[in-house]
Amino acid sequence: MTREWLIERFGDPRQRRAATGSRGMARSDRGDHDLNPGTGPASRLTPAAVLIPIVDRAEGMTVLMTRRTDHLASHAGQISFPGGHVEPGDGSPEEAALRETEEEVGLARDRIHLLGRLDAYVTGTGFDITPVVGVVETPFEIDPDPHEVAEVFEVPLGFLLDPANHQRTSRRFGGEHHFFYAMPYDDYYIWGATAGMVVNLYELLMRP
Repeated sequence: MTREWLIERFGDPRQRRAATGSRGMARSDRGDHDLNPGTGPASRLTPAAVLIPIVDRAEGMTVLMTRRTDHLASHAGQISFPGGHVEPGDGSPEEAALRETEEEVGLARDRIHLLGRLDAYVTGTGFDITPVVGVVETPFEIDPDPHEVAEVFEVPLGFLLDPANHQRTSRRFGGEHHFFYAMPYDDYYIWGATAGMVVNLYELLMRP
């Protein structure tokens, strides 16, 4: 896996825009409900965007992730990609993802080469997330916001793209079992929407 391979798998951005519409992304029914038939997204969704930062390291590509601090109001302590709400001043989901990445982990946007978007991912908690994929050039510096980010770490891309690591599991929420993907890596438990977006990335990159 190389940067050139990633660019080839994503294809020409102009062709992707022509195929998927003016927003440059395919609207789809991806989300937490994929593994929970009979459930659907919330009636009111909050637009959000995340960056899936693929770090181009000589020893092998990795994906940069964060562990959220334990005191946050939503998804406290969970593993996530840098990202957040799309603000009124953001011109696009890409702008929102880059802004949030700078604010959360201090990763400068001039170190990131955007490749494109994955299908939108809708969460059961009411977010309509646009996952934006980019290659991070080394070297780079990070300066995590201690209010939001407890830890920044990297996971080998090869691990995340191995379907043997895509576990399907369940947990009881609100008296009902909900199914989700999980990808335990070392001491990190990657699950829920983050793992679901990794599966979507796998399907795009490893398609015939």
